Amino acid sequence: MPDPDPDRACFVATGDARDVSGPVVVVDVLRAFTTAAYALAAGARHIYLVAGVDEALAFKAVTPGALAMGEEHGRRPAGFDFANSPTELAAADVRDRVIVQRTSAGTQGVVAARSATKLWCAGLVCASATASAVRAAGLGAPTYVITGWAGAAPGSGVDDLATAELIERARRFEPLEADATAHVVAASDEAARTLAIGPGHVHPEDITRAVAVDAFDFAMEVTRAPQGLRLDRVPPG
Repeated sequence: MPDPDPDRACFVATGDARDVSGPVVVVDVLRAFTTAAYALAAGARHIYLVAGVDEALAFKAVTPGALAMGEEHGRRPAGFDFANSPTELAAADVRDRVIVQRTSAGTQGVVAARSATKLWCAGLVCASATASAVRAAGLGAPTYVITGWAGAAPGSGVDDLATAELIERARRFEPLEADATAHVVAASDEAARTLAIGPGHVHPEDITRAVAVDAFDFAMEVTRAPQGLRLDRVPPG
């Protein structure tokens, strides 16, 4: 039976992203791609996305001036310059620096989406710009990778799904429902679990920054570069 709406987006977990082609948006609002957006807004030149802590440290070791940011089980690994904290990156001097990022959910989704024709990373802070970039690519409805669905904890992925649904509403020129979506994310079990990790790994303002819908007017696109999966800020359309 034909799909009644051929422009309808798909929503998949990281484990189902490997063979997805066409336009793909990897979503991690708490906190990987919120942190990445704040780093790019602060002037970072590029962000390279990797799957492992050792891979991130190896990249840093061979790349002059590179910085490492991210987490393992929510906590900043030894040898990393920054936690996976948008608040920390908003206050950091990373102008013209190359950053390598590793997280437990977000960067795993990017690595998994190996067959994507076009690939973006997103949170709420760049939602409308991401929607515009997907629309301008002219490749049809995207697949959203809901990286939070990889977790086994109750309530996993509610925050990422709500974020993806807002981006999709923006892509289709529907009302954003920004306040309602921000509330869903801030009140999610994932937000509570994140804040419980504690100082040095999570800043109390991280959730507030993550739910600032359309704080930035750029999208974040992944390019398969010689050094790896490179994330850059790009105009929305």
